[in-house]
Amino acid sequence: MVEEEGTEAILRRALDYPYATSERSFLYRDGGVHELPAALDLADRSPLLAYGANASPRALARKLAPSGEAMPVLRAELTGFDVVYSAHVSPYGAIPGTLFASAGTVAPVFVVYPTAGQLRLLSATEPNYELRRLERIECRVEAVGRLSELDSYLSRHGCLRLERSEVGLAAVASAGRTLPALDQRQVLERVRDLLEPGLPLEEFVPAAAGNRLVFD
Repeated sequence: MVEEEGTEAILRRALDYPYATSERSFLYRDGGVHELPAALDLADRSPLLAYGANASPRALARKLAPSGEAMPVLRAELTGFDVVYSAHVSPYGAIPGTLFASAGTVAPVFVVYPTAGQLRLLSATEPNYELRRLERIECRVEAVGRLSELDSYLSRHGCLRLERSEVGLAAVASAGRTLPALDQRQVLERVRDLLEPGLPLEEFVPAAAGNRLVFD
């Protein structure tokens, strides 16, 4: 990907993370947003927390292209967690998100309901994440209700820390946030200033993506 795209295109794609999604619950199908059916059938599907790109139709179009099946994407609120930056650069150049336990914080998230085949496709796009079960949680999901456990992709590299603090995604407006928050450009600039001061982002981001940079 890094070799096929120009540096400016890579930077634009990185800055767009976590990518636009719907303001309400929807049915994802064939790259688009559709109304949920009146009778929502979740049989043979398992709930999966989506707090970043996995709730974006743009990202799902790439990840689920071989599937051809629809997938419910439901608005939700996750209590006791915040969405923060992970300590790595993704293959597409962004510093992506992960979860961080944060008492009193409520994160606006989605819960998606993939089939087993769709889950395999999603997992194949998450080399920097582990699929883990969150237990004894409170996640309130539209059209479903309260879930006390569900699966989530969590970063293998932990949370990015700047000035001894985890950093929230400004694009995710968590209520009761106690952490500093930065947007994607700001966090890339901060990391660039630590590692390669003075290097233009158009050069830093493709290099970091190509090297699959992980921060110590």
